[in-house]
Amino acid sequence: MLQPGDHAIAFSLPDLAGETRAIFPGHDPMPVLLAFFETNCPTCQLMFPYLTKLAERTDAREVAIIGLSQDNQTATRLFAEQFAPRFPIVLDRNLAVSRQYEPLAVPTLYLLARAGVVAQVIVAFDKGELNELAVRLFAMLDREPFVLAEAYDGAPASKPGCTSRHLEPQGGDETDEETVNPYLRRGQRATKVELTDGEDAVAYCLDAGFDPLPVVPPTLERVERMMQATAGSPEDIVALVPPNYGPATVEKIAANAVMAGCTPEMLRVLIPLVRAACDERFNLHGVQATTHFAAPLVIVNGPVRHELPFACGSNVFSNVARANSAIGRALQLILINLGGARPGEMDMSTLGNAGKFSFCIAENEEENPWQPLHVDRGFHREQSAVTLFAAEPPRGVSEHKARNGRTVLKAMTRALATIWSYRACALFEALVVVCPEHARTLLRDGFSKGQVRDFLFENTAIPIAAFEEDDDGEGVSYAQLYERVVLGGVPCYRKFRQPEQIHIVVAGGTAGKFSAVIGSWVTGPGGSQMVTYPID
Repeated sequence: MLQPGDHAIAFSLPDLAGETRAIFPGHDPMPVLLAFFETNCPTCQLMFPYLTKLAERTDAREVAIIGLSQDNQTATRLFAEQFAPRFPIVLDRNLAVSRQYEPLAVPTLYLLARAGVVAQVIVAFDKGELNELAVRLFAMLDREPFVLAEAYDGAPASKPGCTSRHLEPQGGDETDEETVNPYLRRGQRATKVELTDGEDAVAYCLDAGFDPLPVVPPTLERVERMMQATAGSPEDIVALVPPNYGPATVEKIAANAVMAGCTPEMLRVLIPLVRAACDERFNLHGVQATTHFAAPLVIVNGPVRHELPFACGSNVFSNVARANSAIGRALQLILINLGGARPGEMDMSTLGNAGKFSFCIAENEEENPWQPLHVDRGFHREQSAVTLFAAEPPRGVSEHKARNGRTVLKAMTRALATIWSYRACALFEALVVVCPEHARTLLRDGFSKGQVRDFLFENTAIPIAAFEEDDDGEGVSYAQLYERVVLGGVPCYRKFRQPEQIHIVVAGGTAGKFSAVIGSWVTGPGGSQMVTYPID
């Protein structure tokens, strides 16, 4: 990917009228702003009004703004009719220019100075970076800058992009418009590959990049046997999986289920799980593209726990049951193989999360003295349901000496204080996994589930002094969002904005006083919200 300081590359591409547009960096008498985009990318659609605003504040004779579409002429023309850009759009039909500039995602903006050197690169959508670009560009033009992206204009502060077409698994062929139509109900059948008698099917799957671990080869017989467990047709689209919005048909879900080692009966959980993952409230796009630790954690409730069966007791987070491990892994395979969120490409997590192999638990409802999670979420106790939570790795709470419930809960508050970062508050949620022994202690002391949540909310806070230790002021950059409280005589910021940001489940074995807390990615309308779907 070209970086600031690199020399830009010349190119010539046709525009929507069939005329050739040529860019010769270093020879053009004006700055150039190149915007690589895909027509079906929601972040590209979010970006375009800002580019149009920039074009309206400049003159085509003083700066060249050019959109480079990675899609075909028909899709690009429809896109242009919808967004009416005030600058030319050219067609990178064979993605040759995309391969030269190497954007990791779209949208990607390259600001080129008059000397043909890359002055700034913006990947995806970020208001701060857009305003920096406006300042830099107007400095090149010897003009007063303006605020390109207002803080409260209705758009989020940032949003991750989609994988650039030239990095997609299919090699960047022109977009099949049917596959990106969000209202389409039937998709194409899965591609079939024939191997010779001497080829090893497992080795082929590894070389093809289906998963870094060996998988069960998805032969026609296995996939067809898997699909017999559902009434849906092979071509039926269950959901479009971000960031590539690949169609998750029943057949393709079945193929990934085979690779993960699922049984046909597990499709009754996997299909609603895929729907939940692609629910806009969960924001799978953001969860997969963030540099944070987050990975989708699956929580299963209801009778299906025993019907498959799932592990909900000892070693609940481990590879103790086929249902937990296989369904968790099947979801991850679908996110990579259909959604395109491959590590190092769209998945940019700095350290990652072991849960990206498989992250699936079931609640130990038999040891739960309160109502289970899916009842909290509005379902009947006898209804089976699956919940998704954008989760950090678990933080252990080992409290064996406590003789009362308050001491157990105080230990949990210490762990809750560290989620995301010790000096960050209000912008995230937490899942508290209470082990059965701790649950019995809390019940004995008369704590209801609501009282547990309220205690954790009221008693989890960060001393304001911890924020003031940072001389550069970064520690208090979001302090206007934080609620000040006094806890034990110490001025603090409350860790959570409201009690509902703390979710509680009971899970794990009956021996051992080990609970856990799990932080989330950023929450709220611009982040990821917990979602729960019924299992038929």
